[in-house]
Amino acid sequence: MSKTALITGVTGQDGSYLAELLLGKGYHVHGVVRRSSSFNTDRLRPLIGDQPHLHLHYGDLLESGTLTRLIEEVAPDELYNLAAQSHVRVSFDMPVYTADVVHLGTLRLLEAVRAYEKKPIRFYQASSSEMYGQKAEGPLNEDSPFNPRSPYGVAKVAAYHHTRNYREGYGLFVANGILFNHESPRRGETFVTRKITHGLAQILAGRRSHLTLGNLSAKRDWGYAGDYVRAMWQILQQDEPDDYVIATGETRSVQEFLDLACALVERDPAEVVRIDPKHFRPTEVDVLEADPSKAKRELGWEPQVSFEQLTAIMLQADLILAGVDVSGFARLRELAAR
Repeated sequence: MSKTALITGVTGQDGSYLAELLLGKGYHVHGVVRRSSSFNTDRLRPLIGDQPHLHLHYGDLLESGTLTRLIEEVAPDELYNLAAQSHVRVSFDMPVYTADVVHLGTLRLLEAVRAYEKKPIRFYQASSSEMYGQKAEGPLNEDSPFNPRSPYGVAKVAAYHHTRNYREGYGLFVANGILFNHESPRRGETFVTRKITHGLAQILAGRRSHLTLGNLSAKRDWGYAGDYVRAMWQILQQDEPDDYVIATGETRSVQEFLDLACALVERDPAEVVRIDPKHFRPTEVDVLEADPSKAKRELGWEPQVSFEQLTAIMLQADLILAGVDVSGFARLRELAAR
């Protein structure tokens, strides 16, 4: 008998990859879409029409009644909460909205799950490495302390603790996936990795002369979004709910990502990049270094796409989107094809 999953944030990067994964496993997938003047389903376009088991519903994490109604209507076996105002820099400009969606939105969902009595629902909460903020010594794991440095990080910490409290207080199967940075060609263009690959593509297409960035020394653990949604699913297949750090275990700087992307298209970073202080955060997190050993040990999860492959996959996709001929970039095509 096939399972039913409900995904909030289904139109985002992670939501679209997760929907593909679950449909491939025979799930009936229901996604929550915020009502707006435009129907933002570009990432789902390959699935819409071709997948009779994909169903989209209007909903919003700001509305408790809508969430309760959706859960009653869909009756999911699994619920993946991926919806958020997820841009860290934007959270400084919109702190109250970020807290309402990320923190209280999660609480509204948890309450709706607790109130549903027809069958147990397994609940996945998308937690974030931004919860750690300025890190303590050593790689970060499930026991490392949180010290968030942004409104987004603070809201994610609150949602994380709500999730744990509902697990311990009510006996629900609810789990946190503490995901470090994960990217793909579906990443929004305001995030730094996609900003770099999209900007380089526009430069090679002759539409721009340079791209503007902020802090190039910030270091992150970058993986491929397609690998990370597989971990989300694995977390909900365990016998007991728990929390897991999902990451590659390798840390690279923004400068390293930029240098590699430029090298793959034979460009000098110094000639195509301008630094603008407005892109710096008011409180910066300099380094995020992960220890994903628990996930590897207990879930059997391993990332399959390397940092070099990820950079090439993203860059090639943006070059093709911009109409740039990639046939002359042999190393790019070799990495992207792996």
